[in-house]
Amino acid sequence: MSAEMRELKIEAARAALDQVEDGMRLGIGTGSTAEEFVRLLAERVADGLSVIGVPTSERTADLCTELGVPLTTLDETPALDLTIDGADEIGPGLGLIKGGGGALLREKIVASASARMIVIADKTKLVDALGRFALPIEVNVFGLAATMDAIENVARELGLNGPLIVRQADSKPFVTDGGHLIVDASFGRIPDPRALAAALNAIPGVVEHGLFLDLADTAFIAGDGEVRTVGAT
Repeated sequence: MSAEMRELKIEAARAALDQVEDGMRLGIGTGSTAEEFVRLLAERVADGLSVIGVPTSERTADLCTELGVPLTTLDETPALDLTIDGADEIGPGLGLIKGGGGALLREKIVASASARMIVIADKTKLVDALGRFALPIEVNVFGLAATMDAIENVARELGLNGPLIVRQADSKPFVTDGGHLIVDASFGRIPDPRALAAALNAIPGVVEHGLFLDLADTAFIAGDGEVRTVGAT
């Protein structure tokens, strides 16, 4: 990552940090931009800010623990005030594709448990239509081939096609924190994300998908010397 790109991520994270108030219960996202937020948040905590966070991945949990950000769980704190997370793509109406880091299931659970969700990103994540980034689909290990066939079938019905690839790590299938696999679907432009989301939700072997619709209400987008605030409407 270039120094310029990292600085954009830091600027977006800093803008989101301004929305954090003393006593908040936070959902804390996963990925390179979310990690910059954790670092900034830790500085505020060290200066006396009182917050408690629910991490969306073991990776984020480890970073928070290392930097001294207090953590809880959704079992202990099932209702959150605010989630701050990155995105792989930000489309119209703040529809998102997430899951490039493999934490999409926990990310969606945490976001859904929050009163608000703020997305932080650099300007390269903005798209006119979702789908340039391969859509991550978290699937059960059992029945993988049948699930992939079902994904292909619903995609075809919606006029989508493209390779489905089981994500690999260290020459073996990548396993999520929840013990599942990730299928990366390179559909290209997705004209109707809602229809695709509904169709994927109806496949028994699909645990969750990376289409985050109607969850984010604000995005802070860094680029061109400024941080833009983008709303969901």
